[in-house]
Amino acid sequence: MAPTAKLSAVLLLLVLSPASGTSHESRRSVVKVNGGPDGVIWAVQLSDLHFSVFHPERALDFKRLIASALSIIKPSLVLITGDLTDGKSKDLLTMKQEEAEWLEYQNVTEEVIMRSGLDKNVFYDLRGNHDSFGVPEVGGKYDFYSKYSINARLGRVGDIQSITLQDSRWKYLFVGIDTAMDIGLRGPTNVFGHPTDDLLADLDIELGQWDTESADSVRKISFGHFPLSFSAATDTGKNLKDVFLKHSLSAYLCGHLHSRFGKNLKRHYTISTGRYYQHNIHQGNPNDLKSAYCSVDDEYPKEFWEWEMGDWRKSRNIRIVAIDSGHVSFLDMDNSLGPKDTIILPTFPLDSRFMQRISSQRDFNCQITRTLSYEAVRALVFSRRVIVSVSAKVFDSRPGRFDLVLDTGMTKLKGNETRGDLYVASWNWQAFADPSPDRFWLQVEAVDISGRSTYSQPRPFSANGLTADISWTWKEFLVMGCQWAALYQPLLCGVLTFIFTFLLIPRILLIFSKNYLANNRISSIFSRKSMWLHLIDTGILVVVELCRMTAIWWGILLYLVYLLLFPWFISQIYIEADKMTYMTHRGWAITSSLNGTHNAFFGMPDVMVIVLPHLFFVVLPTVFVVGGMSAERTAYRAYCLTFSGKKEDDHAKGSKENKENQCLSDASVFFRRRWMRKLLLLICLAILWKHWKQCRALVKAYDMNPLLHSPVYCFWIPALLIYTIHKTSTV
Repeated sequence: MAPTAKLSAVLLLLVLSPASGTSHESRRSVVKVNGGPDGVIWAVQLSDLHFSVFHPERALDFKRLIASALSIIKPSLVLITGDLTDGKSKDLLTMKQEEAEWLEYQNVTEEVIMRSGLDKNVFYDLRGNHDSFGVPEVGGKYDFYSKYSINARLGRVGDIQSITLQDSRWKYLFVGIDTAMDIGLRGPTNVFGHPTDDLLADLDIELGQWDTESADSVRKISFGHFPLSFSAATDTGKNLKDVFLKHSLSAYLCGHLHSRFGKNLKRHYTISTGRYYQHNIHQGNPNDLKSAYCSVDDEYPKEFWEWEMGDWRKSRNIRIVAIDSGHVSFLDMDNSLGPKDTIILPTFPLDSRFMQRISSQRDFNCQITRTLSYEAVRALVFSRRVIVSVSAKVFDSRPGRFDLVLDTGMTKLKGNETRGDLYVASWNWQAFADPSPDRFWLQVEAVDISGRSTYSQPRPFSANGLTADISWTWKEFLVMGCQWAALYQPLLCGVLTFIFTFLLIPRILLIFSKNYLANNRISSIFSRKSMWLHLIDTGILVVVELCRMTAIWWGILLYLVYLLLFPWFISQIYIEADKMTYMTHRGWAITSSLNGTHNAFFGMPDVMVIVLPHLFFVVLPTVFVVGGMSAERTAYRAYCLTFSGKKEDDHAKGSKENKENQCLSDASVFFRRRWMRKLLLLICLAILWKHWKQCRALVKAYDMNPLLHSPVYCFWIPALLIYTIHKTSTV
């Protein structure tokens, strides 16, 4: 038996070894790009379709607009980067899969593929977070992506898809990555991408498959759903950014954020990119390069662009990405007003705001062979109509207005009829070298046979490879500049530390100082001091009086301890109605499939969308308001005593009704009507409204009964505020 077992083991190894060696080959596809123009390819990206049973117009517009657009663009690839369906109820609060939406997605994409005239194999679609809402396992009963997606229908499996487009001069590598949750939690705690160590290792292999080729003949682009600002690190602390920098991608194409956050959702990454945030599109000054950089021994800097494209859901956005002689450019089109008859994508010179790479400065400063591609202005023109003329216009913005300094006709390259029309115009590009990266602007005009002119979007360019500085709006900074996965723990620890310090330190001081600290601050409030000193005295009075309200102080402290140590609520995180689990600030407790007993916390840092708003906008304001109402009552009582001419001991002995009447007759209008208390009551109402909205959203999202599944989370804060209002209502 032993020799037989050994022989079986050897045979098993022989069978498995070739399979393991070709596992990466099985997901790779190499496509020969035939026809002209040579050295140029382009792809179309679509994202965040959100097909919904409640919004049929999204699918109808997709069918109407996309099929006709693809038929004139004729891309080599069509990349659909996630959120294929919506998975939300009509009120947007319940999030789980709807098979009807997936059937609609299947039918619409099949019709679009047929009407576009493209080969179905050029279409790739990836999951987004909406496509995994409530899906307990990949390939399971509720994983409709594995049944109805384009990738599934074409038999593509795995979290990585690798496609190489190849012509006579270049290789263009596109690698798609699916980082959606394998255990698909219901929203809202399903908002981050979750790459694993195994996925990053495979991604590293795929991006390096052409490393034996010359770097000047390979361009690498990755595409996925989640921007890096919403991508978590792996269990060992690795992240997508490091892999992308290692291979110096040309660009990472993504979606997820939607156009409502802004139009400048682009970000340039280098080695120096910060861990927690980046102030602007560029980190530091990318134009600071040393002249010694021209040494042949120097490598190009590690860098890549991240381009978020907006959404189809509301903006009806379509993106065309082109690679022309190694230069990567893109065009984002808003089709909400209808289809475009003519589309113009300038492929060189590049937009100095969103497309310029640091390495472009070396090309200019060192005059290496790559600058041969600088000798012509180039543009792709797609049109339903016959184009009779195309011209390139360069404007000089230095005088403060656009002055036309170059207007030259462009010639269509011969042999372009097979895939698209590339127009070129020779120019003296060195004449436009300037220290300002946005002095000169390019616009291309195309005139069709009916005499109608179409213009490209004006874009600044820098012939010497400098990068224009573009500032994010505050919303763009929040969603693109902040690394939320890395910020969650510091923010959580920071707010909890602040609240505990706010509660405990004054309590300790009050024990040792007895009533001296409070009485001293009360008398200081009524003295003549500067505004800043009054604010300091008022702040000290707030924390001291909060500590003196013993029952309320203990109520806040116990609630914080509960939030730290106990489940916030129990709910359903899958579509199945019989699977309940609980959530803490560390994530959702998921039963291990290996032994059925061990609980592992899952959904970090996704739970931050519940944890941080509750702490920052409910708990923290409650602490301040409770302290403020306690201080207001004490100050009002002291003011009344001042006007009544009585000491506190006399006040305790007299009739309550007589004293209040005396106060009302003598106090000023402000204190007599207690305007500060009324303001604090309005803030209480705002806190209760915010808390009610959060609780209602969670009850709807996770099918909870608040009395059974989340009594402490839902009712502690309202009870605390009501009790405080009652205790501070009289003096």
